[in-house]
Formats: sequence, structure tokens, C-alpha cells
Amino acid sequence: MLEQPHFGRRLRRLRLERGLSQAAVVGEGMSTGYLSRLESGERRPTPRAVAYLAQRLDVDVSALSEPSGHGSLRHALAAASSAPPGTDSTVDLLRALQDDEHAEPADRWHALWLLSRIDDSNGDYEKERGRLRELIELSESLAAPELRARTNVQYARCLRALGDLRTAEPAAMTALAIAREEDLQTADIMAALVVLIGVEAELGRLDAAGRHVHELERDLLPAATAPQAAEALWTASLVSHRQGDHATAQNHLETALNLLEGRDDPALWTRLRTAAAATALEMSPPRLEAAQRWLDEAGPIIELTGTPLRAQELHALRAHLAFHRGELDEARTLCRALLSDDDLRLPYRDRTRLLVLEGRLSILDGRVDEGITALEQLGHQATDARNLDLAAHVWQSLATALAQVRAPAARDAVGSARGRP
Repeated sequence: MLEQPHFGRRLRRLRLERGLSQAAVVGEGMSTGYLSRLESGERRPTPRAVAYLAQRLDVDVSALSEPSGHGSLRHALAAASSAPPGTDSTVDLLRALQDDEHAEPADRWHALWLLSRIDDSNGDYEKERGRLRELIELSESLAAPELRARTNVQYARCLRALGDLRTAEPAAMTALAIAREEDLQTADIMAALVVLIGVEAELGRLDAAGRHVHELERDLLPAATAPQAAEALWTASLVSHRQGDHATAQNHLETALNLLEGRDDPALWTRLRTAAAATALEMSPPRLEAAQRWLDEAGPIIELTGTPLRAQELHALRAHLAFHRGELDEARTLCRALLSDDDLRLPYRDRTRLLVLEGRLSILDGRVDEGITALEQLGHQATDARNLDLAAHVWQSLATALAQVRAPAARDAVGSARGRP
């Protein structure tokens, strides 16, 4: 006997794909009521009904008579995993997930993981969060420590991208605890530690982040692969930068960038360069030449093969670079183009920094009240989100922008006073 409701869902999907009504499918040999009950899962199909429907739909009987849905999801997984680079298997994988409610939990975990990775690369963080929540439940039911640790790591990364540090921190701590207690591989411990350090730094907990960086460098870096070491050093550079040790931050960045060549891992290679450029632009004073060099290296690859998210990140960094160089017209053009995009995918931190840039430009353009209001709102939002690092950037930017517009006004007032009789 064929399983329901899987048979009914497959039957309905095949009918709809062909644009056929129930009446068109049943013809003279079956009632629409019977077909409706088959599609809803209320009736089990007989071999004769399967053969008739296969003929009416112009498909092989096996398309309807597969005894379970396990094969369809596994087929979609195999196709997605073996697809050439640049191939989008999202639709087929989603369809297989929806059609196969009886899939093995491990198969469902694998499919959701692949889809969450696609969401992450596209900047679809809300979709990714939903998938990761289900992945965490599946990981618990599978009682697989590696899957539990890796899912919590990615969940913490996703929440950080959304600006939800309150939830990201316990997810990262859970991942690290699992990795340590279960004595998982170095890669799993490093991944959990790296995301926890990033969250701690944004929360303003630099002492804790510094201790974890020391542990990372002392215990884990010697056994790390080049990509793992590069990401760890990049994270360590962020902490050094926030501690005001720009020389160490620069050294960590340079070391990380030299560990990889473009052909080793093009995605990570370009990501490290945009991240290094972002850090260089945040230094005091900004390292403009270094930022320009790294953006020049990453730009052509991102423009040729990057996702829309990576392209937006590149354009945002170019806007910041133009601003620091005093090229305000270029900064305005890039900033407005990004913020007017209905499909802006930047993570919370990058989006907020871009809005800060827009507020500073408004103040410099003479729209002082508008710029002040925008920056104050951003500052309060970052504070409410407990992102103290970002909040400090917002308030400092507001103070700097006001000083820039007030200084010329003060000079004008002094000049007028001196010219009075």
C-alpha cells in the first residue's frame, strides 16, 4: 500500500505542474471526488488507480508509486551537493523538503543546512534564522554533538548579523561548551570560540574577549589549518583594534591575509580583504592606503563572481573610504544608491554604520537637525541592542560631525566680532 499523505501531495504537485484541473485528470475513468480524497490523503490508492493516473499525467508509474518519500529528498540532496559552482538548487531542495514529511531526520538536517548556507551567503538572515531553529531541534533529536555544536555556531553568527546579541551570546556559549565537553575537533572549538569573541567584542566585554583570544592563540592556532588560522587572526585583530592597539590589529590582519592565496579559497580570500579594509577604515586615524589596496584586490573578484550581499558590502566600504578622503560627492552617491535599494541585505552592524554615514553627510550638507535626529535614533537603538561598540561609534560620529559644523560657525563669529568698530 502506498503511503499517505505523501502520495496525495506528489499527485497534486504533478497535476498542478501540468496546469491540469481535477476534472481534466480523471477523464471518464475516475470521479473528481475520489481524486480529491486521494490528493488530501483520505484514501489510499489502489494499483489500478495509480496506473490510470500515471497514464493521464503522462508519467511513469514509478513517479507516483515510490513507496516512501525518502528517496526524493535524498535525490535532491545528492543533486544539490554535486551541482557545479553557481548552480541554484534551492527550489528543488525546498520542494523535496515540503513534499517529504517522513524523511529521515538526518536527511532533513542536511537539506536545511544546505539551505541555511545559501541564505547566509545571500544575506537572507531572517530565513536563515528560521531554518537554524529547526536545525537545532533536529540536532538535539539526533543526539549528534558535532551537529549540535555547528548549528549553534551558525545560529550565533546569524543572530549577530541581525543585531540580536542577547540571543547570540548564549548560542555561542552553548556551542563552545558542547565542543569542549564532547572533545570535538579543533575546528569545532575554534569556530565556537571565534564567534563568541566577536559577540563579546560588540557587547563591549573586551576583557573576556581578550582572554578568549589568548586561549585561541595559545592552544588552538598551532593545530589550525590556514583558513582556520586566517579567520582566527582576523577576529583577534578586531579585539586589538577595539582595545586601541592598532599596531597589533594591523599585524594580525597582515598575517591573516598572507596565509591564503586567491586560488585556495576565493570566497574567504575576498572576505578577509573586505574585512581588513573595514577594520582599517575604523582605526584612528583610518589607514586609507591599506583599505584602498585591499578593496582593489577584492573588488574585481566580487564584481565578477560575488553575491549581491558581497557587492553591497564592497560599495558600502567604498562609500566610507570616499568620505574619509573628503570625496563627499562620491560618498553621497554610493550611500544613496545603497540605501535606496529595496533589497538591501547588509547585516545590522554594516547597515547601521552606513546610516551613520548618511547622518553625518546630512549634517555637513546643512541639514543639521535631520542628521542629529537620525544619529540619536541609531545611538539609542544600538544601546538598546546592547551593542556598546556600535553605540560608541554612533555617539562619537555625532560629536565629530557637530564639531565639524560648529568650528566654521565659531570662526565666522570670531571674524565678525573682530571686524566690528
